[in-house]
Amino acid sequence: MWYVLVTLLVFVLMEGITWLTHRYVMHGFLWYLHEDHHQKGPGFWEKNDAFFVIFAIPSWLCIMLGSMNQNYWIVSIGAGIALYGFAYFLVHEIIIHQRIKLFTRSNNRYIRAIRWAHKMHHKHLNKEDGESFGMLIVAKKYWDKIRRDEKLKAV
Repeated sequence: MWYVLVTLLVFVLMEGITWLTHRYVMHGFLWYLHEDHHQKGPGFWEKNDAFFVIFAIPSWLCIMLGSMNQNYWIVSIGAGIALYGFAYFLVHEIIIHQRIKLFTRSNNRYIRAIRWAHKMHHKHLNKEDGESFGMLIVAKKYWDKIRRDEKLKAV
C-alpha cells in the first residue's frame, strides 16, 4: 500500500517539477532544444522530443536500480515519474498538439481549458514572457475564459 501512495505522491509532485523545469530549463539554458516546439518547422520530430529521453532516464534508473537492490520505494518513485510521463504524452502530444490523431474534438471543459492554457503558452515565440508552464493543472483564468465562452454560446 505504501508503494502505491509513494507512486501517487510522486505523480502529483511531478506537476510542480514539470512547471519548474519547463520555466527555468526548457525556457532557460536548454531553450535550443525547446525552441522548435514554439516555432514549428517541417517534419514530425522536433529537437524538443529529446526531453522525452532526458526525463525518462531518472524513471528508468529508479525502476531498474530499485528492483536490482529490492528497494521498492525507489521503484515506486520511478513508477510515479513514468506514470506522469504517460499522462504528459497523452495530454500534450495526443490531446493538445494532436501529433497522433486520436481525439480531435472535445466538448469536455477540462480539455478545452488545458488546450486554451497551452495555446496561451505558445503565443510566446521566444523564451521570455511565457505563461502557463504546467501541464495538468489549469489556472483559474483559463477556466474562466472557457466559462465565458460557454455563456456567449448559450446566448
